[in-house]
Amino acid sequence: MLLGPNWFASVMGTGIVAVAGATLPVGIPSVLTTVAWALAVLLLVSLLIFLPLNWAKNPQNMRAIANDAIAIQFFGAPPMALMTVASATLLVGQQYIGETVAVPVAWVLWGVGTVLGLITAVAVPYRLFTRLDVRHDGAFGGWLMPVVPPMVSAAVGALLIPYAAEGEVRETLLMLCYAFFGMSLMTSLIIITLIWSRLAHFGSSGSARVPTLWVVLGPVGQSITAAGALGTAALDTVPPPLSTALDAFAVVFGVPMWGFMLLWMPIAAALTVRAHNRNMGFALTWWSFTFPVGTCVTGTSQLAKHTDLTLFRWFAVILYGGLLLAWVVVAVRTLRQSLQGNLLTPPAASPHAVAAKEGGQSPPA
Repeated sequence: MLLGPNWFASVMGTGIVAVAGATLPVGIPSVLTTVAWALAVLLLVSLLIFLPLNWAKNPQNMRAIANDAIAIQFFGAPPMALMTVASATLLVGQQYIGETVAVPVAWVLWGVGTVLGLITAVAVPYRLFTRLDVRHDGAFGGWLMPVVPPMVSAAVGALLIPYAAEGEVRETLLMLCYAFFGMSLMTSLIIITLIWSRLAHFGSSGSARVPTLWVVLGPVGQSITAAGALGTAALDTVPPPLSTALDAFAVVFGVPMWGFMLLWMPIAAALTVRAHNRNMGFALTWWSFTFPVGTCVTGTSQLAKHTDLTLFRWFAVILYGGLLLAWVVVAVRTLRQSLQGNLLTPPAASPHAVAAKEGGQSPPA
């Protein structure tokens, strides 16, 4: 049995259902967010127990993943899973376990996730640059996985700022979160450019790699979320005019990025439908349909909060409906394939998906 860090994508995709539901500008049944939070906690605890045991029993699994140019990218999933559960615990779990438990738990999960995320954001690209072979058409959405965690740190850290000591400690945390925001945004823009270039030059593979195109929405939606949450936190952390400028940045930055979201979403959807019509197989990459869309929900909700416009309120609700549908489909398929053993015995090395355009080389199923 070979277990990889990509399994933590299920925690991210489940936890974001709770986070997005709790931040919607309209009320929804609390049972949705509560069940999602509880499931995310259960999945996280299970993976934190069984994954290290699996690697300790089969150390070659860890080495195989570290030497795989595709699989290594998903080391970014564990830190994001930790911080997603931290956010869900603050927003949803707090009403059940109390502030005295929820806040310290969130601090620990955020702290560990932030440190691990900074490590993956450096170590994974470094190994990719120096040791691993990459095909000329190898750029894919998974390259974003190790560099997005600092953006998640910024968004979740904004929720923790009110719980930090007033004064310099709180201001320092705010500035660190903006630094995390910047480091992830810049690297994400570089990688998104490479993905666009690969699609333009070589086309799409039509394989299970295609769902990772939705990962592009992750840094987009999460950056809008972080800008909004940090802007709100700044109002009670730093004096004007800096606080008002940072709060205004939530809209000045967020709306243009939201526009790119509107552009990329139909492109990714069209390429996904094309791949599905070409018998795209199921893989854990399908969880890319959940967390990135969830960040678009939270980002749109932040814009609704900062602008009070009906457009953003109802678009957030529509996106949340799509998120719930995607979660159900992916969760059912994951459970079914796991019971059949297909997801627990993946190939020792990730298959090379070959990109092709219409009339070119036929992509693999």
